[in-house]
Amino acid sequence: MRGSIVWLSEHDSPDAFPPVDRALVEPDGLLAAGGDLSPTRLLAAYRRGIFPWYSRGQPILWWCPDPRAVLMPDQLKVSRSLLKSSRNRGFVTRMDTAFRDVIRACGSSELRPGGTWLSPEMRAAYIKLHKQGFAHSVETWLDDKLVGGLYGVALGRMFFGESMFSTERDASKVALKRLCEELLARGFHMIDCQMSTPHLMSLGAQMIPRAQFTEALTEHVNGPFEPGHWNEAAVPLGNEAPPANV
Repeated sequence: MRGSIVWLSEHDSPDAFPPVDRALVEPDGLLAAGGDLSPTRLLAAYRRGIFPWYSRGQPILWWCPDPRAVLMPDQLKVSRSLLKSSRNRGFVTRMDTAFRDVIRACGSSELRPGGTWLSPEMRAAYIKLHKQGFAHSVETWLDDKLVGGLYGVALGRMFFGESMFSTERDASKVALKRLCEELLARGFHMIDCQMSTPHLMSLGAQMIPRAQFTEALTEHVNGPFEPGHWNEAAVPLGNEAPPANV
């Protein structure tokens, strides 16, 4: 029934989430509370389009908002200024070589003085997923210093973006550009951005109904997939052909 949420126990099955259409309208998408952040529960949640998001002092809160912010990897808006930064500033991108540092920076109170939802408990949970090959980081380096990056969870042909950070102009956008290129090469369908922000919308994200999002999940989240780290040789930026949507 609408107007209430399901309370989960740590002993409940990881699949014990209610149908996503039972999520509250206000606050938008709140579906359940409680449970735990075990890898099995997190993966079960992502397969249903559900993600955890809560502040310190709150129970674990599980969300599935309507509409949903998504980004198609081939629809990233690469501005001329970003293309120029990619080519001329000496950025280098790597994947899965500094996951702990990326998630620590995403939760830094210095970079987010308004507060962060990335508690030590949340960071530990995603580090476990990274060790199992489900969570990935894309890093932007400058002069061997980590200056930007993002992380998220990959399942099937879906990537669930979680957070990004930047200490140099355009560094997080450079990481997102590299992620989109990697996802296209791997045949991924969509990046889940969860909730809309002006920054994401300026980069090409769009809002789609929750029903459309869950249809995409049904089709793509259980596709051929082998968990594992994506770390490769570092890729210096600057030799790419200009994207069609510059």
